[in-house]
Amino acid sequence: MKLENKVVLVNGGSSGIRKEIARLFAKEGASVVVVAGANEKLEDNIDQMEGSHKIISVPASDNSEDDIQNAINAAVKEFGKLDIVLNCAGIADIITPVLDMGEGIWEIDLSVDLTGAI
Repeated sequence: MKLENKVVLVNGGSSGIRKEIARLFAKEGASVVVVAGANEKLEDNIDQMEGSHKIISVPASDNSEDDIQNAINAAVKEFGKLDIVLNCAGIADIITPVLDMGEGIWEIDLSVDLTGAI
């Protein structure tokens, strides 16, 4: 157990590679806080994670600063500390060539995938 006694926050950890990263942290002994959009089904993902340590989920409305602060507060309240933050929320449901993107799609994509991780 390489990560025993570590607390990890994975933003966007309900699907894709981020979900697998959260699962690996749990498998290696970390306590994991998973943050994902309010409409995503976190319970099924959490039930699938291996490990003996506690895993909690924190719903996010729009991955704003408030959502991240709420997740940090939840981690500290539940586990007493936070050791690792993996801020990797992103969207991949808008697949289109850049030249075909309207300004609105471009803005949304940049705000979530680029600015959101800062």
